[in-house]
Amino acid sequence: MGKQDKLSIFLSLVLRHNPDAAGISLDEHGWANVDELLEGICKTGREIDKEMLAEIVATDQKQRYSFSPDKTLIRANQGHSIPVDVELKEEKPPEILYHGTATRFLDSIMKEGLKPMSRLYVHLSKDIETAKTVGQRHGKPVVLKVHSGKMHQDGRKFYLSANGVWLTGKVDAGYFEVVDLCK
Repeated sequence: MGKQDKLSIFLSLVLRHNPDAAGISLDEHGWANVDELLEGICKTGREIDKEMLAEIVATDQKQRYSFSPDKTLIRANQGHSIPVDVELKEEKPPEILYHGTATRFLDSIMKEGLKPMSRLYVHLSKDIETAKTVGQRHGKPVVLKVHSGKMHQDGRKFYLSANGVWLTGKVDAGYFEVVDLCK
C-alpha cells in the first residue's frame, strides 16, 4: 500500500469517524478547516501538504471527499459514524437499489433487516456490480435487491450523497431479497 493510500485511509478515519485522531474538530456539517487538518495530520508524524490532499480528493475512486468552493474546508461526503449533517437533500430513489454485504451476515440481516450499524445510514448502490464490490470487502459477497421505490411510497426517506451513494435508515426484511450472483 502506497503512502497516498495510507493517507487516504487516515483522512477517512479523521473526517468520518474520529477527528480527534488528528487533533481537529468538525463543524455541525462535517467540515474541517484544511489548514488545521494538514497541521493535525503532520503532528501525527505523517507528511502531507495541500497539493497531496488535493490529489487524494481528486483521485479517490469512491469520491469520498469534497472541498468547499474556496478550498478552505473539506469533508467526507458520507459514511460518518459521528453525528454530522452533511446537508443531504431528500431524493426520490429509483425503484430498485442494491446493497452488498458478506454471506456471514446474511442470517442476521434476513431476521433483523439492514441496519446502519456504526454508520448514520444504510448505504445502497445503483447497480449490482458496485454492491458486489462492496460485499467483497467484507468476505464472500452477497447482494441484496432493495425495493426502494416501495419503501419511498411507504414514507421512508432517501438521500443521494455527492458521490452517488444512496442513503436511508433501516431497511426492513420485507423490502429486499437476495440476488442470485450465479446468473
